[in-house]
Amino acid sequence: MKIAVCLKQVPDTLEIDIEPETGRIMREKVRGVINPYDLHALEEAVKIKETTKGRVFAFTMGPQQSESILREALSKGADEGFLLSGREFAGSDTLATSKALAEALRRISPDIIICGKQAVDGDTAQVGPGIAAHLDIPFAAFVSRVIKINQKKIIIERLSDSGKEILESVLPFLMTVVRECNTPRPAGINSMLFALSCTLKHINASDLGLTPDNSGLTGSPTSVASISVAEHKKQCRRLSSADIKNYELVVNLAKAALQ
Repeated sequence: MKIAVCLKQVPDTLEIDIEPETGRIMREKVRGVINPYDLHALEEAVKIKETTKGRVFAFTMGPQQSESILREALSKGADEGFLLSGREFAGSDTLATSKALAEALRRISPDIIICGKQAVDGDTAQVGPGIAAHLDIPFAAFVSRVIKINQKKIIIERLSDSGKEILESVLPFLMTVVRECNTPRPAGINSMLFALSCTLKHINASDLGLTPDNSGLTGSPTSVASISVAEHKKQCRRLSSADIKNYELVVNLAKAALQ
């Protein structure tokens, strides 16, 4: 069985810095890490690999430094890494990104494609569904558990507004997973050494038959106007037990905090 997992390199959320004039994230000053939700996608891919004796193919789109997250994926159980990189991809929105990834995935014909539910830098949750749409395959979002899988079908549990749903689908199939799905495993020293020695496969737009009209900034119908840091207007005051005289004082403090 071929299991593909899509990863994204995002800025470390503890170190994000915003350029005041343009409102853009200063990525060159921030350490890149695997999108946290994608770690759960990778773990689920490796779990399926172990039960089906399959192979895991890790894909990402980004600059050359995105190689680091592919090597991390290899150290945690992926078998091959694919990097979509080149100036032609610069400025891609979620539509152009999902199209490029879909074209790359089409070349290996995976049985299962797994993505994190969303990326923490954009929070759109659109790339996974977009890939499924481009490939015209079944899709489910917010998957919390894989109940059963074989060479022909998969049964999953997903979170919904009304609770949980059990769905069955034929393969090929794409799903986006939530944190509740699993606990990502750490990488061992031997697997880390293996990852460093692996040769990654590099893919550009021409390899995928993409043109400037349907890739990168030109092929992106949407754009981000600005990014800003949220303002924290409310203040918190710590009270000791001596400050609280009675129940009425507590209620008054709570009411004042909500105003």
